[in-house]
Amino acid sequence: MTPLHLTYQAAAKQSAEVTDWAARVGWLVGLLLFVALVYWLMREGWKWRGTLQGDVPELFTSPDEPGEAKLTMSGRYHGSTTAGQWLDRIVAHGLGTRSRVELTLTDTGLDVVRPGASDFFVPLAQLREARLDKGIAGKVLTEGGLLVVTWQHGERLIDSGFRSDHAAEHTEWVETLNHMINKTEGAR
Repeated sequence: MTPLHLTYQAAAKQSAEVTDWAARVGWLVGLLLFVALVYWLMREGWKWRGTLQGDVPELFTSPDEPGEAKLTMSGRYHGSTTAGQWLDRIVAHGLGTRSRVELTLTDTGLDVVRPGASDFFVPLAQLREARLDKGIAGKVLTEGGLLVVTWQHGERLIDSGFRSDHAAEHTEWVETLNHMINKTEGAR
């Protein structure tokens, strides 16, 4: 063997392997198909949960004359769950959709206006409790960082979670709501 031939063999041993692009593309396509499958399964699970919650009646809409606003709040709606079960999200009628929210409390009830999602109204007679909490399905905050309103809808007790843009408003909302609820229950 010539010295040039030996030098070529030494250089060939040191050179990197050629990338197998077909294998890489195959893995990438496989990964994308797997992610798409997982997303599709999650979406089907969400739709199935809505089907299982078909017994939830249609939501009330705001009355024509809601009355004078006692309190208003801008913030986020984080979803609704079965009362006392903070992980059992209710998705029927759009209650599981997170969104911005404008809350208005009047003598007739709680008006929940959600841009980009279904608005709903909770009559005062259906309100059961208001409290500060730290979490609701899919959202955990610091202690007392979430305003949770419990209300009756059909045969269900529902917890709905709200977070004000100004968290200091939460305490006033809890006190006012509970005062109105207790006054209503005493009148029954």
